[in-house]
Amino acid sequence: MSEKIHFFATPHRCTAAVLPFDLEEWLRQWSGLRRQMVKHVPESFTRDEWAYLVAFLDETSLRQPFLESFGETISDSQARPSALIRPRGLIGIWLPNTVSLLGPLTLILASFSGAPLWVKAGSGSSDLTAAFVEYSLRNLQPGALADYLREQVRIERFDRQDPRNSHMAAVAKVRVVFGSDAAVRAVHTLPHPADSVAVSFGNHRSEAWVEKDALTEDRMVALIRVFAIYGQAGCTSPGRVVVLNGTDEESRALQESLVRLWPKAVRTDVPMHRAAGNVMEFQMASVQGWHAARFARNGGVVAAGSIELPPPTGLMTLPVVPASIAEAITFLPANIQTIGHCLRQPHDPEWLRLIAVTPAKRFVPIEAMHHFGPVWDGGNYWRQFFEEVEFQP
Repeated sequence: MSEKIHFFATPHRCTAAVLPFDLEEWLRQWSGLRRQMVKHVPESFTRDEWAYLVAFLDETSLRQPFLESFGETISDSQARPSALIRPRGLIGIWLPNTVSLLGPLTLILASFSGAPLWVKAGSGSSDLTAAFVEYSLRNLQPGALADYLREQVRIERFDRQDPRNSHMAAVAKVRVVFGSDAAVRAVHTLPHPADSVAVSFGNHRSEAWVEKDALTEDRMVALIRVFAIYGQAGCTSPGRVVVLNGTDEESRALQESLVRLWPKAVRTDVPMHRAAGNVMEFQMASVQGWHAARFARNGGVVAAGSIELPPPTGLMTLPVVPASIAEAITFLPANIQTIGHCLRQPHDPEWLRLIAVTPAKRFVPIEAMHHFGPVWDGGNYWRQFFEEVEFQP
């Protein structure tokens, strides 16, 4: 790949990006892949996962990291740069065993640095990253992006004791680690370059905050779909639904609506072992004091109860509780990441003040709870793929 210079500007500064690819070609190639993707869902992916990837590859969305980090694209003739950016170097990505779609999403975003990528797939998950790269190489037009994926991207699966784990940390200029807090610490304590950057995505929980009058049937269907794709395994999945200023009766009514709408929202062909597990989780939630109900064909459990009850443990168990706003804030998990909202007036400035006093990192509509981007867990991690050089001509 040959180096290209692109210029970006905000009202206060101009930045020159020296990249080992042509940005416009990269955007055309990635977004153009969607034309093939909409024709067929590969066996490795669920329909929801594939649909999310198709939406993610929209050209406007792919431009967003540059816009948020460096500003609007401008022409060479307009440029008076005061800084230049360049890829920091090899990016090592450690993926979790839970949300396997993070691999393809992170790879796509990281590819816009042009840096070599070394990806460790979760040793206990389906390797959607390799599957997506293989699909892309079969369907991309010959060119720089296909060459990059073939020559600069390395995807492997190995456990924590494998020597490749230490070697990966020793050569990566950026370490992006998804997983448990213990796994994150283990990677970052491995010997690594002194000038390398660490990006950590550890244990997090999320919730949905809803107001009864804002919960249309479409929004309830969206809530089911957001929960169903990963259940409690996803850090952005709603681990609990809080009915703000609601009553026990309203929580029960929402529970009944979610049970009724489940077949409309998701496929109901449930593997036998999962259905049996959900029956057991239904029984355990009932013993804990929850008013539990099962989704169609034992596809999951929705449990109505008090916010003070011990949370049910089932992978596909969704608690629904009433609470005042003050109680909702008080009972937030310490590691809260996303609050997905369905509110009558989400633009009311009072929500800014309320969310500011919480440790939450995202406050988004429930439909956007799983949306992944360059800003995550309170920081612009994508910006860390580059180093900046002060430039005074």
